[in-house]
Amino acid sequence: MWQIKTFFIDSYDELVHKVTWPKYGELSNSSILVLVSSLIFALLIGLIDLSFDNLVSWFYNEF
Repeated sequence: MWQIKTFFIDSYDELVHKVTWPKYGELSNSSILVLVSSLIFALLIGLIDLSFDNLVSWFYNEF
């Protein structure tokens, strides 16, 4: 039982004293960057998918 208690005490100590948490501004900038990158990547993958779909449809309709 003491091992579980030690685990939680050490975990709390590490989270409070050793982890460096980002400031609100850094967190907000990182979140916006991830959101914009994800949207650009999704649009790019969507365009590639649409292109392949049209190409395969055209190919099957020709033969």
